[in-house]
Amino acid sequence: MPATAPLDIGTAANALATGQAVILPNPSPLTYVVAATTPEAVNNAKARPADQEVALWVHSDTTWTELTPALDLTPAALGTALNLLRVEMITLLVPVRTDTVPPVWATPALRDGHLLLFGAHWPPLARLLARFPRLYVSSANRTGRPPAPTATHATAMFGPDITVVDADGLRDTGTLHAATTMLRISSDGTLTHIRHGAQDHAHGSNPQHYLRHLDRARGVEPDVTSSAGR
Repeated sequence: MPATAPLDIGTAANALATGQAVILPNPSPLTYVVAATTPEAVNNAKARPADQEVALWVHSDTTWTELTPALDLTPAALGTALNLLRVEMITLLVPVRTDTVPPVWATPALRDGHLLLFGAHWPPLARLLARFPRLYVSSANRTGRPPAPTATHATAMFGPDITVVDADGLRDTGTLHAATTMLRISSDGTLTHIRHGAQDHAHGSNPQHYLRHLDRARGVEPDVTSSAGR
């Protein structure tokens, strides 16, 4: 099956429409994720406190456009952020403005003056994502366990009551999978490494190597910092 082939999303769409969480795929080497139309449903599926912050899934252009007035980023940094979300498919901490209140639907993703954003838009999920332009998302794992690298792992971890969209036929199940790399972007576009993950794995254990790779890709001189994961 080609990697752009649509998936069977009927059961997942019905579950999302009734407020339930579902398990959705990402392209390799990313793991599966838990998504829902409310943050509480995501947290309940993961068996963690219902008010814990979750990432806002900004796969929709409309959601991104509505969100950007609240982001404390220069125009160039806005472009960098969108590229990191859509192309690199990382999880990104983005600073919010002090003079503009973020939309109320974004506040579940607010952490220490930053919004926690995820922006992957994998073509096989396009029909489902189009129906649900505003979703909340987190790695597909119960607290303390690694995220599910396959649909089989996800079903075993979450049980039969949560719908799993199986896309293993479109993924390289033999590769090493991991949750997304997490970065923080500053107002001027400077990047800080927060959490190791799938995207920086190929660049070795030193996060500076991945950050320099990103800077080279956007044609700027490296000016990066690193910090321990949060």
